[in-house]
Amino acid sequence: MVSISKNNQKQQLLSKIATNDGHGENSPYFDGWKAYANNPFHLTDNPTGVIQMGLAENQLCFDLIQEWVVNNPKASICTVEGAENFQDIAIFQDYHGLPEFRQAVARFMEKVRGDRVTFDPNRIVMSGGATGAHEMLAFCLADPGDAFLVPTPYYPGFDRDLRWRTGVQLFPVVCESCNDFKVTTKALEEAYEKSSTIQHQNKRLTYKQPFKSIRYSS
Repeated sequence: MVSISKNNQKQQLLSKIATNDGHGENSPYFDGWKAYANNPFHLTDNPTGVIQMGLAENQLCFDLIQEWVVNNPKASICTVEGAENFQDIAIFQDYHGLPEFRQAVARFMEKVRGDRVTFDPNRIVMSGGATGAHEMLAFCLADPGDAFLVPTPYYPGFDRDLRWRTGVQLFPVVCESCNDFKVTTKALEEAYEKSSTIQHQNKRLTYKQPFKSIRYSS
């Protein structure tokens, strides 16, 4: 796509940010998606097709969720029972997220961890999905040219979410299956040294929880 200037010279219509390689779609992860899109596996119609094993969405619980929604109509504001709560979302809310929601999230995380830790709802910020949260953190914590150290294997979307518009660079901390992908001092030092040779500043370690490695069990 190009635009024509007054002197009839062709100019790029899109910005450098929009056309750089920070979108992350030139990675093996997205190559797998393309292969699946072109040749999807089907048990009877295409048994030799590609099986998609890189899906981050949980599509196995739709029946359970649908049953719960039917049995708990008051949980939705889109019902007669929930109409009185409509005013709570019809206007601007707390930018950190609804207080009731943050309290519920804090209590959920405490419960998951066996009540061994506590979470302050006032220090929890909600976002409209992980992609926006990743990018927001990158903008807040780093300047263009800064680097993050990211333990592997990591979510392939980091290459897009953390890099594309922020100008942040990612350096993998190589973790191995022989020790269950533990982050070791040696791996951290090697990644830090590699980033130092390219003169990136303000290195930060990006740690995700829960840790999602790629596993296979027969």
